[in-house]
Amino acid sequence: MAYVRQKEPLGLGHAILMAKELVGDEPFAVLLPDDVMVNPGGPAVLRQLIDAQNSHRGSVVAITRVPPDQVSRYGIVRTTRGEGRLWELADVVEKPSAEAAPSDLAVLGRYILSPRIFDKLEHTARGAGGEIQLTDAIRALIADQPVYGYQFTGHRYDAGTRLGWLEANVALALESDMADEVRAYLRSLDLRD
Repeated sequence: MAYVRQKEPLGLGHAILMAKELVGDEPFAVLLPDDVMVNPGGPAVLRQLIDAQNSHRGSVVAITRVPPDQVSRYGIVRTTRGEGRLWELADVVEKPSAEAAPSDLAVLGRYILSPRIFDKLEHTARGAGGEIQLTDAIRALIADQPVYGYQFTGHRYDAGTRLGWLEANVALALESDMADEVRAYLRSLDLRD
């Protein structure tokens, strides 16, 4: 096992750039821990992205539709054409207002990226919050090679919120070998006010 450490909080793009020497010239995965993604009974979300990348040879990001009141929390994509669950991206905009958003398709915390992203990150100026934004580097990458959004099957929990963290834990517990005990416990709760 190998790891690198981001010594300064300069954004997700900077964190990924720190892994350049470890990655080399191969596509690689980025998994953000505050997005817990599960697909019980089906292929894992990361497996879905890997399969899409293997068949189309571009970078692939996980996307899903979000309600208008949540658009400003995500990178939102503009697509050019689609094939099933796979969409070629024309642009990605970091946290636009609902009125300015190019769509309702949000990028979530799973990526398969081409190593060419490192060149883009090295030339990406600091953006929002003085950080090197991965979204800005992906925008630059779109100009050079195909980048796709894949509408994954499964469910995503936002473990970056207290409620989302709790929902993820309950959902995963209900899929575990403790499912019967967890269900019994939940039934035993007095949920009346």
